Amino acid sequence: MNLKSYSERSTLVTILSFFTLTTLLILITVPYNDFSISANNTLINLTDFNLNNLTTSNNNNLLILKILAYSLESKLQGAASMLEFASNMPEMKSMPNTKLLNTTMDSLHGIPSDSDIQKRIIAQKVISYYPVIAGISFILPNGDTYFMEPYSLQSNQTKNNLGFREYFKGARASNDTYLGDIITSTSSGLKRAIIAVPVFANSDSNFNEGSNLTGIIAGSINLDMLNKELQSYNIPQGQRVVLVDSNDTKIADSEIRNFVDDNESFSNLKSYRNAIEGKSGSLLEKVNQEMMLVSYYPMDTLQNRWAILLMHPIGNSSNNFIGDN
Repeated sequence: MNLKSYSERSTLVTILSFFTLTTLLILITVPYNDFSISANNTLINLTDFNLNNLTTSNNNNLLILKILAYSLESKLQGAASMLEFASNMPEMKSMPNTKLLNTTMDSLHGIPSDSDIQKRIIAQKVISYYPVIAGISFILPNGDTYFMEPYSLQSNQTKNNLGFREYFKGARASNDTYLGDIITSTSSGLKRAIIAVPVFANSDSNFNEGSNLTGIIAGSINLDMLNKELQSYNIPQGQRVVLVDSNDTKIADSEIRNFVDDNESFSNLKSYRNAIEGKSGSLLEKVNQEMMLVSYYPMDTLQNRWAILLMHPIGNSSNNFIGDN
């Protein structure tokens, strides 16, 4: 496999074991002095502000974002590890009962709740053990839904075939674990990130024309848990941290009142575009008509990349702007 195995992912580096993440954020966060900035292209004229303060703030912000990115990324890597572990269980590798599915697909959107129970139990245990995973689907190679856990998701499913989903296509094409784009679930109606893992009849993923691919395990990531985790950090008042995917879909927001705004866009920010390109740094940009110091950092998980931004207001002058860095 091209990606790290679930056993390798489980040995993620522990950051600063003597400090909790919240304590660390308190230690490295310093208040900004009041200042105003005007700029022409890349030339910045500073008034009543020490350049060292800007440099220190930039460095601190990037450290904060790096730590937050590692914390959030570890949740997704952990979910991928759990799903990969499940995909390698002999019970999960056994051939699905497609004959039964053909008789219940239209009425039950999959197999009955008491069928292929060993696969269902594995899915239930994964969800119970790792609640970042809100639900698990077993999808056949042709895209048909075989089962969902919890079963309530299967009961509420509005589409019987998920072969059109980007995460399904990505896992099939790569023969490997795949983190899909943010979607609106057809079973829960909620925004979800999906981690899809191929299931093979044996341990060799180099199959011949997909002949031993028995299905795809799709784990639905509870974005609300990522959002609440971000909101639990001691982000100083007036500052804001957002996590945004490569399609400009907001995933998490440190401000509760802003999280419900699904129409908020960040694609016009150079800081966001830089992060999606794999860059990190800080820029002065207008966000919702307010000048902000925006620090940005790329969050790479599996084959996907998200952007994490930290925004801090620096002044109300309408003349404040910054050119390209």
